[in-house]
Amino acid sequence: MSLISISSLKEQANDVPLIAAVAAQLQSRAVKTTKGGKPYFDLVFADSTGSLSLKVWSDTHLHAEAEKLPLQSIMRLDGEWTQNQYGVNGSDVNWAALSDEAIADFLTGDPAVRRKQEADYAEILLLCGAITDPRLKKLCDHFFETMGDRFRRTAAARKNHHARRGGLVEHVAQMMRSASAVCAVYPELNRDLMLAGVLFHDCGKLWENSYPEDGFSQIHSLHGEMLGHIPLGIELVNKLWRDLVDASKFEPFSKCKPSTEEVRVHLLHLIGSHHGQLEFGSPILPKTPEAYALHYIDNLDAKMEMLRDAYAHAAEVAPGIYDRVFPLSANLIRPLRDYEEAPSEDQQ
Repeated sequence: MSLISISSLKEQANDVPLIAAVAAQLQSRAVKTTKGGKPYFDLVFADSTGSLSLKVWSDTHLHAEAEKLPLQSIMRLDGEWTQNQYGVNGSDVNWAALSDEAIADFLTGDPAVRRKQEADYAEILLLCGAITDPRLKKLCDHFFETMGDRFRRTAAARKNHHARRGGLVEHVAQMMRSASAVCAVYPELNRDLMLAGVLFHDCGKLWENSYPEDGFSQIHSLHGEMLGHIPLGIELVNKLWRDLVDASKFEPFSKCKPSTEEVRVHLLHLIGSHHGQLEFGSPILPKTPEAYALHYIDNLDAKMEMLRDAYAHAAEVAPGIYDRVFPLSANLIRPLRDYEEAPSEDQQ
C-alpha cells in the first residue's frame, strides 16, 4: 500500500472507513482517561502537511509499544480511518519503523507544500523590499538575515490554522497580499508600517511554534510556554532594533520624520494589539488605523484557512450542508458558484 500525506488522509476520510497508510513523526504523547476511567494514550503524529491524533487504548496490543515509542520517531501507520467534526479517528492501526531511505524521503516534505512555501517566502522578500521607510526596511532585512531559516520552519499555530512546518510563511504571505490590497483601498493606512507589522506580528512564534531542522514535530520551549508569542515578539523586535542602533544603522535618519523612536513604538503596538481584545491575549487594545486593520486581516486569513480545511475534510450531512468542524461555530453551507451564462439553444 502506497503512503499518502496526512492532509490527503483528512481529505479522503469520512464516515466510511478508509484503508490507508501514512508516514508521520510522533510529536507528543499524553496519558488520558475516559469518563468511565479507561486509560489511553493520545498520540499526535505530524508530517509536512499537518497533524493527526491517534488514541491507543489500554486493552490493545499497541499500548505497551506506545509507552516506549520515543518522541520524534518516524513511523508508517497502517489502519482504517474515519473522520467526524472532531477530527480523524484510526482503528485497527499498526505501525512500523521506516527504512533510512524512506525517512530521508519523508524529511524532504510534501513537494507541493514545499513549492508553495518557497513561492510565498519569495513574495514576502519582494514586498518587504519595496518598503520605503529605511528604518523598517533595515529591520526586515536584519530579521531575514538572522532569523530567516527559523522563520521558514515555524508554524502559525499548534492547531486550527496553518499548523504545519512553514505555516507561518504561508500565513504572513497571504496577510501581506491582503494588507497591500487594503492599503490601496484605505490610503490613510501607512503601507510601510502595515507590511512590517504583518511580518513581525507573530514573530514570537519562532519560539512558541517552531520546528527542528530535521523534523515535523513542533518544539515545546520554556520561553514559548511561559511568555507566549506576543511578549516574545516585542522582545525580538526590540533586540533587532537595538542591534541596528548599536551599529549606527539609523544614524543617517536621525532628523527624518517621523522619528525613529516613534516608528519603533508604532510597530510594537501592532504586535501587542493584533489579537484585538484583552481576553484573547493582547496586552493592549488597537489604537491606530494600522492596528485595527492588522487585527482584522490576521483574523480573516486564519478563518479562511479554517474554512478551506473544513470544506476539504467535513462530512456532507445533507446535500450542500457540511458537519460542523471545530473551532468554527456552525455547520457550513456549500459556497455559491460563480455566475455562468445559460447555453444558447444552438449549443444545447
